[in-house]
Amino acid sequence: MDRIDLFKTFTVVATEGSFTRAAEKMNTSNQLVSKYIAQLEKQLDVRLFNRTTRKIHLTEAGQQALQHAKHILESINDMEGQLGLLNTQAKGVLHVSAPVSFSTLHLSSCLGAFQHAHPNVQVNLQLNDRKVDVIDEGFDVALRAGQLSSSSLVAIKITNIRLVLCASPTYLEKFGTPSHPSDLHPEHYLEYAYVNYENEASELIQALKANVQKNTPRLTANNGEVLTDVAKHGHGYVLQPTFIAYEAINKGELVPILEEYVPQAIALYAVYPHRKLVSNKLRVFIDFLKDYFASTPYWDK
Repeated sequence: MDRIDLFKTFTVVATEGSFTRAAEKMNTSNQLVSKYIAQLEKQLDVRLFNRTTRKIHLTEAGQQALQHAKHILESINDMEGQLGLLNTQAKGVLHVSAPVSFSTLHLSSCLGAFQHAHPNVQVNLQLNDRKVDVIDEGFDVALRAGQLSSSSLVAIKITNIRLVLCASPTYLEKFGTPSHPSDLHPEHYLEYAYVNYENEASELIQALKANVQKNTPRLTANNGEVLTDVAKHGHGYVLQPTFIAYEAINKGELVPILEEYVPQAIALYAVYPHRKLVSNKLRVFIDFLKDYFASTPYWDK
């Protein structure tokens, strides 16, 4: 039996949660479906399902096998699409992971324009600020901001991201405008929970890092929009990307401080598993993001 057929049967059974429903969907017999699953389990030397009288459930090994099977079948579909001369249109479901604030503030409008340009590509977007495992969690691509560590993933730069340290006019009137990182009040720092101190050479980053180690910040949160809003109300200072703070700065609700000490711009990357053949849907998505945001994004112009 062709292993590809075994993988196809396995994914249908896992999706349907039933041998009977899988057989109906594949227009075959329940016995043949069971035979294929048993053969795949024998080849992989693992149990893929826990079976009860009413339902079946994927084992831990089955969950991992399902992700690999989906990638294998998708790669085959991508190859067929790229090698078929008549099949030049991007299509299919694109599974995307992206940061929360960037997505709500900027990616949503981009996705609308993308789907207008590529109506046959369906986007499944999952928002999360943590570093997801692109392969194990079944994503086609993840958007990540910052300096990337070396990995087996391919990284394509989408745009630059400037950082800004800022506080409200009310805060600066009360506590004064600092001229050096040592002038900062560490207890007033509004800390982003997922902050990654990549640029150790920055005097500002060193000061913030030392303050966090020695003092308890006034507020720690895993959402930059919340921290920026708190800063707007005069309750501290915050280090945020300009894609979050730009509107408050333009309105005069926040004022950049210590600009000469702020680290150099980081970047937004699209990262995806290394493949010799990149699917049409992924290629057009990355190209669209690069064109839409450009090297200098619209919020910095």
